Amino acid sequence: MLFDYISLAGGLVVLIIAGDVLVRGSVGIAQRLGIPNLVIGLTIVAFGTSAPELVISLKAALEDAGGIAIGNVVGSNIANVLLVLGLPALIAATPCGEAGATRNALFMVAVTVVFIGICFFTPIGLMDGVALLCLLAMFLAASTITAQRHRKAQKKIAAASAGAAVADTGVDADMGTEDALDDVEDVPDSVWIALVYIVLGLVGLPLGAHFTITGATDIAMHWGVSEAVIGLTVIALGTSLPELATTVMAAIRQHGAVAIGNVIGSNIFNLLAIIGITAVVVPIDVPPEVLKLDVWVMLACAVLLAFLAAYRICLNKISGLAMTAAYAFYITTVYMLGNVS
Repeated sequence: MLFDYISLAGGLVVLIIAGDVLVRGSVGIAQRLGIPNLVIGLTIVAFGTSAPELVISLKAALEDAGGIAIGNVVGSNIANVLLVLGLPALIAATPCGEAGATRNALFMVAVTVVFIGICFFTPIGLMDGVALLCLLAMFLAASTITAQRHRKAQKKIAAASAGAAVADTGVDADMGTEDALDDVEDVPDSVWIALVYIVLGLVGLPLGAHFTITGATDIAMHWGVSEAVIGLTVIALGTSLPELATTVMAAIRQHGAVAIGNVIGSNIFNLLAIIGITAVVVPIDVPPEVLKLDVWVMLACAVLLAFLAAYRICLNKISGLAMTAAYAFYITTVYMLGNVS
């Protein structure tokens, strides 16, 4: 029993450290290569923090436990919006108005609608998985184009600034650019160090999630909590811990673009990559009870996130408390109805 508590505490520590390292490395890469923070959050950070969902859902489907695979993804997407954005807002204000966030949030809503439609034609099979992976490829291609355009725009601005600086003062403006980058607190000074940070973060997050989930599950079973409740809370919530740890550190370090990008990207990755890859490997049966409540709550959360992004709302302690309370209400409702996701 003592080992379970050590596993839980140690896993949480690893999650916090790994989330901090991943945020710093990702922001460092974004600044050094001229890539928008939002794109980094949508891709590297989001996909890395969704690794636990992929492992658990694929393993569950292979073991003929499609309910866990679907419930894990749906429950994680709900937790990502209400809890992963809500809790950090209790610590520090989290802006949701980053340029490009609205477009990507609307894409997330569209993907959610497509996923719900597929769920009604259970099981989710090979062709469904291929279709979801094609949508993922489109999303990645669009993110790449956005990054390239941003880099070109940054080069033009830098070139114009350099010319003005030389004309006015005779000083090389590139030095000023480097100094500005160096002023950013705790961001790696080189691309290679930033890459090491990212790798450490991507390795540490799934590892921390594993120990946290294992410890929490064993403790819950020891105290007589049912397997249904464990699956609903520990698995769905536990696999969202990497997103939560990363978003908390992003909010604390005032990197709102990474925070909002992480949530949007993670939800897109959960639906397209995790379900897509799993369905290509093995058909996934969708439990009828998931279609009664959970998928609609997930859609409502997606619409809420799109609303926050569209109206550039900055989440404060009040809104953070409301979102966290809404998640608690959802969990309570599901438990009372006996609707295990």
